[in-house]
Amino acid sequence: MNKKELTGIIAGCIVVVVAAAVTACLEPGPDFDINVIPEQLNGHSIAGQHCVFLVTIADEGQEGQSPVRISATAPGAEVVIYQQDIVEGEVAEVVVIPAQASIGNTIEVTITGSRGGASDEKLVSFDVVEGEDDRQEYAEELLDRFVPWLATNHPELGITDDIAWNGTMVSPVWLIVSHYLFFSEEWEAHISWHIMVAPDDWARIDLRHRFDELQPSYAFEISSVNATSEPVPIEPPETVWR
Repeated sequence: MNKKELTGIIAGCIVVVVAAAVTACLEPGPDFDINVIPEQLNGHSIAGQHCVFLVTIADEGQEGQSPVRISATAPGAEVVIYQQDIVEGEVAEVVVIPAQASIGNTIEVTITGSRGGASDEKLVSFDVVEGEDDRQEYAEELLDRFVPWLATNHPELGITDDIAWNGTMVSPVWLIVSHYLFFSEEWEAHISWHIMVAPDDWARIDLRHRFDELQPSYAFEISSVNATSEPVPIEPPETVWR
């Protein structure tokens, strides 16, 4: 290779590098970040479980910018998104429902926020194990213990016997303390209970207001279910249970 050929190659490389740099500068980068809670589940999941991830944005864009659209993919699972377009201070819910065929596999979830030509994404994953929902009936019984009391003692929450709830198993292999989630149009209710005999058979509920809260704002406890104790207020947990 002579000097002239070498000079031509170097010049060509410089042109390619400069062009790439100019293209990168022209492409808009995201002026927002998306955040996903939780980054991982408490243990495994089972087929059919609704694994609910909360998504928010930290927006550095100009005031009055359009919302960020949330989307997600999860091969081996169904994905449902509630409140798909959010601004800072709002919360989207990405629900991932593993298929029966995903048992024994890992579900990899890609959650993306997009606005204009800019996007940001987060990755989360969880394992799917063999199992079935064997807690729904008792969890519904416990929910029915709390709801009438809440209707009477905390009418400001708007929780009454007329509200419809949809439930899902959570932490299926968790021992000693069982967990279940219920969702109404307005509230997420996390029910947990201690698998013990009286007087250690407590049950708890914590409540997160959907679409604008990332953690529970109310919590109550029945100190002994079999002793038919009345609920009392307790300190809400700092994070949602997943």
